[in-house]
Amino acid sequence: MNLGLDPDDTSVVQPETAYFATGCFWGAERRFWNLPGVIRTSVGYMGGHTESPTYKEVCTGKTGHAEMVEVEFNPKLISYHRLLEEFWTMHDPTSLNRQGGDIGSQYRSATYATTTKQLHEALATRKIYNEVLLKSGFDEICTEIKSADGMKYWPAEEYHQRYLEKNPKGYDCHSSTGIAYPAQVFIG
Repeated sequence: MNLGLDPDDTSVVQPETAYFATGCFWGAERRFWNLPGVIRTSVGYMGGHTESPTYKEVCTGKTGHAEMVEVEFNPKLISYHRLLEEFWTMHDPTSLNRQGGDIGSQYRSATYATTTKQLHEALATRKIYNEVLLKSGFDEICTEIKSADGMKYWPAEEYHQRYLEKNPKGYDCHSSTGIAYPAQVFIG
């Protein structure tokens, strides 16, 4: 298991948390847990109005929740920007309330920022990626970007946690656009 820790780094680093919804949470969780610097992942529900929702309830679309991946990461080893690059390219952010054959508001594209810096970065990367997608013939990005303040993350049932680790050939729906996030050019 990747703990995202550098054995040569003895300084204490405060981990950060980020939330991403890209459709079915199983494949998204695996994409994030494989990134160096990610300490822990879990799947759950967020962005709705029902207390302690179950998977069955979320699937009705009546709770308002999205299938969400909670990502705890070491910002010294992986940047939030890198997580956003993975987020934007692992699904189709132009598809409203669906990813491939998965249809419903629980499959919406969303990211909920835990800091003001994350919120600004999510909005900035959305603008950059949106321009690339529009030039490639896609529609506008319809991703929901909000502050996580006041939102509760409800962990999903245990059988959903690291589902594709338990079921390596399990369902992994990710309808990527196939368009890479543009490399950043830094002028110093």
